[in-house]
Amino acid sequence: MMFFPASKVLSQELQCMVNINHDQLQSTNTQLFQEMQRSIYEFMNNRKWTDHIFDVDEKIVCNLMINIKEQIGSEQFTGTVSVQYSRPIFNTAYNSSVLNYKEKDGEFRFEFTEGQPMDFSETSFISSLTSVLAFYAYIIIGLDYDTYAELGGTPYFQKALSIANNAQSSSYTGWKPYEHLENRYWLIENFLNPIYEPLRKCNYRYHRLGLDVMSERADAGRAEIAEALRFLTKVHNAKPNSFLMKLFFTAKSDEIVSIFSNSFDMEKSKVVNILKEIDGPNSVKYDQIMTAKKDQ
Repeated sequence: MMFFPASKVLSQELQCMVNINHDQLQSTNTQLFQEMQRSIYEFMNNRKWTDHIFDVDEKIVCNLMINIKEQIGSEQFTGTVSVQYSRPIFNTAYNSSVLNYKEKDGEFRFEFTEGQPMDFSETSFISSLTSVLAFYAYIIIGLDYDTYAELGGTPYFQKALSIANNAQSSSYTGWKPYEHLENRYWLIENFLNPIYEPLRKCNYRYHRLGLDVMSERADAGRAEIAEALRFLTKVHNAKPNSFLMKLFFTAKSDEIVSIFSNSFDMEKSKVVNILKEIDGPNSVKYDQIMTAKKDQ
């Protein structure tokens, strides 16, 4: 397993840590995987993804993990890709998980040749590897912008959609709607589908109006988060057990328990009732909120 630290390369919008695991392979060509990791790292961090200028402390910190399971010949690989993004919270050292997603096994197949440039185009499909990398770069940026402005990530989700559309004619998996309901196609389709706008609005209110003010006004911030969670009932009623709702609670369920464990009984009860309705698989976890003692 190799890890490439984020501070070594000058970045643009992203400060993306890249981790490539090739432990399952018999290959002893470690130089190949070092070059692969370096190339991916530079693609993610040195490319200009938006028209905005980011200060060093504004860069979007994220993690990209590629677990290579099979090498076919010298230049083709299969494996899984995982993406994590956490947002810093104002006036604290805390980072709030926004995305923690692992693709299904068999979803990621790509080619990599040592010494060749990482070519990418927003208007045509050139490479499986760079299309997947750019797709998730825009997903992460879109999510980040959504947490600072209501529906602020739309332009970047549209760029991710363009990448997905360009890949439709390729032979690579993960891009087509008929494969299954939790792949790249449906991820970006959901983010831009009006049915899921309440979830995106929840992300804004939850982070910008809720978490960002809790260091100074804990009760007010928590109340905003409680109201933000109400938005999710609209999504649940329209699309129960949807892909995006699963992703939201994968990232947020533990944090929500922590936030509302320090609430008062009436707020606890209201929030737990909402959570149990819209996120049944974590019902037992939410029971912890009711039994927790409020800090004095």
